[in-house]
Amino acid sequence: MLAAISEATAPSTQLVVLTGLLAAGLALIHLFAGRLRFIRSTPRHHWLSIGSGVSVAYVFVHILPDLSKAQTTVQEHLDAEIAFLEHHVYLIALLGLAVFYGLERAAKVSRQRNQDSGNGDVTSPNVFWLHIASFGAYNVLIGYLLLHREVPGFINLLLFAIAMALHFVVNDYGLREHHKKRYDQSGRWILAAAVIAGWAISAGTELSQAAIAVLFAFLAGGIVLNVLKEELPEDRDSHFWAFAAGAVGYAALLLAL
Repeated sequence: MLAAISEATAPSTQLVVLTGLLAAGLALIHLFAGRLRFIRSTPRHHWLSIGSGVSVAYVFVHILPDLSKAQTTVQEHLDAEIAFLEHHVYLIALLGLAVFYGLERAAKVSRQRNQDSGNGDVTSPNVFWLHIASFGAYNVLIGYLLLHREVPGFINLLLFAIAMALHFVVNDYGLREHHKKRYDQSGRWILAAAVIAGWAISAGTELSQAAIAVLFAFLAGGIVLNVLKEELPEDRDSHFWAFAAGAVGYAALLLAL
């Protein structure tokens, strides 16, 4: 299977501190995004669609091309008995998309059942904790990848952090819509702590390049689903041109840099 730990040189103190600050910034988004009243307005605010476009642009222009290059690395670290799989990285991305589709479906079904039984437009406690545990793991992954990414460098770090910051705003909006007060009371604090935990793990542990490629693949699938679930439903009243502007503008920036 994938080698767990690489023998690469430990990151510099400056990089650890910088990524720690970025992790703290991402955590603050979950804590304070709910105070941005304008993004919770009806119809859906165009800034959410812009953020979705930026996140998707990062996946398709930056992560997926890197995953294509990493495919060879992943194959070299796989056991012979599963070597018949030709597109391991993309299957992991598909898995990430499927997992978060299942989570979204579970939340919608739970809300509908509670509405039908007169318990309000909110998920059940079990679904809430399933969502928070899953998105907590998702945030741990993002926190970890701040320090150990497929492509190192300050510019790449900044581009990743910006894309994830806007993605967190979109995720926060969706989670608050599903879980209401439960999310404000405990969920957002857990997700904020998860980002810091992921960064803390990364400061003391470094996975192999193959393992990092797999983590990035899962993240890519999760981002695509979490963005599209917010943009595509008719009741979201999304803004296509805002989404397109975010996607095209950030894609142009990524290509220019």
